[in-house]
Amino acid sequence: MSDGNKQWAAVVVNYEAGPLLLACVESLLADSSAGAPDIVVVDNGSRDGSVAALHRARPAVRVLDPGANLGYAAAANRGIAASSASVIAVCNPDLEVRPGTAAAMLARFDAEPDLAAVGPALRNPDGTQYPSARAHASSVDAVGHAVLGRAWPGNRFTRRYRQLDADWRQARDVDWVSGAMVFLRRAAIDSVGGWDDRYFMYMEDVDLCWRLRRLGWRVAYEPAGSAVHVQGASTDARPFRMIIEHHRSVYRFADRRWQGIERWKLLPAAVFLGLRAAIDVAARALRPRSEPPRVSG
Repeated sequence: MSDGNKQWAAVVVNYEAGPLLLACVESLLADSSAGAPDIVVVDNGSRDGSVAALHRARPAVRVLDPGANLGYAAAANRGIAASSASVIAVCNPDLEVRPGTAAAMLARFDAEPDLAAVGPALRNPDGTQYPSARAHASSVDAVGHAVLGRAWPGNRFTRRYRQLDADWRQARDVDWVSGAMVFLRRAAIDSVGGWDDRYFMYMEDVDLCWRLRRLGWRVAYEPAGSAVHVQGASTDARPFRMIIEHHRSVYRFADRRWQGIERWKLLPAAVFLGLRAAIDVAARALRPRSEPPRVSG
């Protein structure tokens, strides 16, 4: 276990992130605004030298090696269990945190005892806003976004789901925040039994926030903290599996969310997701290898 005096911990789930892992850890260490963090890296079987480079540069940073690729949710649970901090930031290795983020997030937890999760502003490398705080999509919005989101990103279904008309300069309560970086209150995460490790990749953040809110906890977006996120760095190596896992996770969440009479929608959802996954796999196979996979959420 870690030093119990640490105010916050950062759990970095790594898979084949290359030099981005070290850059991420360095940015976390540089943010001493809420005191030095307890950093735990959980490595999901990387063979790209990212962990070796981290060991050379930062030998004191703990790295957990579960011996296999557990997926994001299970690795996050391992990292959380390895720290005793009361606030834990779970994050991807392909982001760099801006100084002051930890203080802004911890201030929210100190002031709001019913706050379970808070996400900072995430920006793309070109400086544009990444829509990291979203709504739980209705069935209509989910289908509309899935069909139109790529070709016409400004459609009304995607705009509602991704909250594109919100003022991203303002803090607000939301349905869910991106697991690319989310600060969590330990008492809240314990109350729902942690992340659901049946999700290998994708939707685990949606599911977690949904379960937290069902127990009466709040989820918020806080732009006083921010990070730059390089999307897809850990998924590029296995694009076809990631496409399949994405659609499988969407179905798993639908199976959890839809209860009672709504469960009639599961069969058409399965057919729709299967067709969409097949189209995505075919499109990826025809795309030049230099282009990243287009797994959109």
